[in-house]
Amino acid sequence: MTTGVLETEGDRLTSDPVPTHMLRQDVSRVLDTLEAGGVAVVGLDVAYAVIAMREAGIKRIFTAKNRSYEKPSGMFADWRLSRQIHRMDADRHAMVREMIEQEGLPFSVVAPFDANHPVFAGLEPFVLASSSKAGTLDMLLNAGQVHDEIAAQATGRGIAVFGSSANTSLSGSKYTLQSVDAPVREAADLTLDYGRSRYANAEGRSSTIINFEDFTIIRIGVCFDRLVAAFKTRFDVDLTITEATAMKPANWRA
Repeated sequence: MTTGVLETEGDRLTSDPVPTHMLRQDVSRVLDTLEAGGVAVVGLDVAYAVIAMREAGIKRIFTAKNRSYEKPSGMFADWRLSRQIHRMDADRHAMVREMIEQEGLPFSVVAPFDANHPVFAGLEPFVLASSSKAGTLDMLLNAGQVHDEIAAQATGRGIAVFGSSANTSLSGSKYTLQSVDAPVREAADLTLDYGRSRYANAEGRSSTIINFEDFTIIRIGVCFDRLVAAFKTRFDVDLTITEATAMKPANWRA
């Protein structure tokens, strides 16, 4: 049964301040649900997301979304965990940190990773296999207060949380709990309604996904133009849109 944790209040946005004790309590309930094998739908600044951490929950997500296992889930993290797990040169880790701390932009980092990091020790093999591809891992960073609190508490518990946009495959990201597709909403044991996503848009975009091995764009997402400008200005790095990426729909990998 799906249970609302916090009711939407009028025109509330996911970026509107929430009392610290309430945010911590809500996220703690979410993680308790995931550790028990359940699924949760939560409101992030980039879009609503559906998340899990056990094999049963991950499989339920893929079924509800009608999603191909060729599209791996992303991990909720922060730049500190990315620095520990992603195998990148120090200058690239410094870029990630600066983009978050100085530019305040959300994005996903894809890079080779250390599968032996302790945070993965308790994962069932299926979970990591369905959340990585060709030796790389996608980490969502800086996607708002709910995302950041989930990442922080998950790190504190020594667990890894994975998810994707809370919509049926290729139907476009959803920016309110009420607009989440029924099969996805019904698959959740718990929902967290913090209002309309900060970066809601008509194109159905979610996070921009950047391959940090060569700075190619895997998916064009929210704040894309700002990311392009910031990488060029700060690091003289050109984010490259390949022909294959340009041909993908805005909600690809959603």
